[in-house]
Amino acid sequence: MRIGRLAPIPDGGQRVIVIRRVSGLPRISLTLPLLLMSLCWQVCLSRNAAGADPSYLAELIHRSAEAHLADDRYWHLLLHYRPNFVSGVTSEVDDPRFFLAPTGKTDPQAELEATLKAFFSVKKVGRPRQPAQCAFIARYHWLKSVLSIDDQRLPPPPCKRFSRWFHTLNPASLTLVFPSAYMNNPASMFGHTLLRIDQRGQTEQTRLLAYTINYAAHTTSTNPIGYAIYGISGGFKGRFSTKPYYELVKEYGDFEHRDIWEYQLNLTEGQIGQLLMHLWELRENFFHYFFFKENCAYQLLSLLEIADPALHLTDAFIAWTIPADTVRLIVEQPGLVATITYRPARSTQIRRQQTALPINEQQTLAALVSNPTIVESPTFLAFTPEQQATLLDLASDYLQYQRAGQKKHTEAVDDKLHRLLITRSTLDAESQKITVTPFVTQPDLGHGSLRVGLGTGWRQSDWFEEFTIRAGYHDLLDPDPGYTPDAQVEAFAFSVRHYAKHDRVRLDRFTLANIISLSPLEPLFFAPSWKLNAGLETINWHGCHYCQNLNLNGGVGIAVRPSWCRRVLAFAFPELEANVSHAFADYYRIGGGAMVGALTHLSERWKVLTSASYLRYPLGTSSHEVRAFAGQSFVLRRNLALNFEWSYRQKENEAVLRLYAYF
Repeated sequence: MRIGRLAPIPDGGQRVIVIRRVSGLPRISLTLPLLLMSLCWQVCLSRNAAGADPSYLAELIHRSAEAHLADDRYWHLLLHYRPNFVSGVTSEVDDPRFFLAPTGKTDPQAELEATLKAFFSVKKVGRPRQPAQCAFIARYHWLKSVLSIDDQRLPPPPCKRFSRWFHTLNPASLTLVFPSAYMNNPASMFGHTLLRIDQRGQTEQTRLLAYTINYAAHTTSTNPIGYAIYGISGGFKGRFSTKPYYELVKEYGDFEHRDIWEYQLNLTEGQIGQLLMHLWELRENFFHYFFFKENCAYQLLSLLEIADPALHLTDAFIAWTIPADTVRLIVEQPGLVATITYRPARSTQIRRQQTALPINEQQTLAALVSNPTIVESPTFLAFTPEQQATLLDLASDYLQYQRAGQKKHTEAVDDKLHRLLITRSTLDAESQKITVTPFVTQPDLGHGSLRVGLGTGWRQSDWFEEFTIRAGYHDLLDPDPGYTPDAQVEAFAFSVRHYAKHDRVRLDRFTLANIISLSPLEPLFFAPSWKLNAGLETINWHGCHYCQNLNLNGGVGIAVRPSWCRRVLAFAFPELEANVSHAFADYYRIGGGAMVGALTHLSERWKVLTSASYLRYPLGTSSHEVRAFAGQSFVLRRNLALNFEWSYRQKENEAVLRLYAYF
């Protein structure tokens, strides 16, 4: 026989010894190191199994039953058990390989006994296919602690895969990270949360290299309607993953213009170890992802409860979980948050520096970005060296930002950047230092997303009392701190009124979704303003008083903030609308028109919103309509506001005064 050369294999860089008989018998390929490791592993497992005392299993099961461990809060946290609507509990984990008992998803006692039995077996279990003590290492360590498991009677395996993974993470502390809401992505309109694993010896310069714990849905549909249906109904699978922090900062801060807030947590190394052991158990298992409830924020709360079971975080969220609410809840926990750090998006830094410049310098900056030869013009040379340095640095930053966001680098951008950098190198001057303030203040300072209101008013001489409730999240007249300014996302809002004249209680309005994004035009950045409203409203139409009307309205427009009054944001929308109601002769009407309006910040506490629109409906019941609206809100305190609104629609006036409380 002869021995062939050593060759690498694709899955791990191992060497293969190829043995070929000269006689022409079939060639045999062996991965020698893997074979030896497998044999050693089997020997170790056999020794562990041989060293285990079979009678010890019955003893442990008996002791666990006496201690009622199956009912223990920590066991329920490890298995993600929640009370169900009928009786008993059901695990929120939906991957069947997470359970060792056939009925483990709903039977804590059966799962506990099956887990103890698996500890005495060499059979590989779970998604990673490992011995039970390694596949479910958090369960093993907890049961070992509460049952005082004897290593001589149940020898522990080495769990080298977990040890290597844990060593790579090198954890020293944990930080909760909140990227602010991004209006141009439906999945990010409410913000996002993740955890960063801060490493030992980490500095500000190396922090971006740390790993993160992120929970997200694995989307299988790009159709907007299908995406919404699957996301709301749990049609996607959600999984935990660990990614380098710089990848997420690049995605959120550079591409999606999202400021990031970091909350360093006061957790001990032991608590962090417990959390990571449980994360190891969950890594390849899936949950059904529910956009409004079992989402990124909710699942991270469940991990923090593993680290410190004294925290009761998930109990606060029954029907829906909004990331900003979870941040506020964590900050409210005594001593849990150590420090808070602001990391502005790259676009925020550029925009803040741009808006701090005088108008003539802003105009020159826009010209520089478009045509770098402006550096030779008298207008540019008239600036002081410090002003020139500021403009050149800012223009270079913008082009680099623009370059990073392009899938393919264009020579035009590279040439512009090269010209600006050469000119900048000839200037012996420093740029003006400008403090970057966030567009979105830290989320824990914001109002609660659940809003309840009591009001009174009149509609066409008919007085009424009103009760309104909104599941989430924020509208244009709500207090700004903690939320994206000039943006509105309302979902699942109800208004019920009692009309005095006829002594009648009616559902006046139901809002499925009402979204408005007002993005002011800026020299360097452009994002369209847009709106979408879907729901049920009450109309008076040709003798049909207080008729229900299904409404769908949307449009894409522009918003402008005048330089002479930065407190005013004017906007205009072409819009399309469809109505369905038995009030119409054809039961429906479809048309379009235009809306103009303004949002004015009279002070930090006082805002005014005005608008006017005209719509014509050529399809269905032919008609037209003029509408007007004026509303104002005054913040009494963080979670309390006074609201007054007047509206006109089809020769009908309405006014209402409300007191809003946020929770």
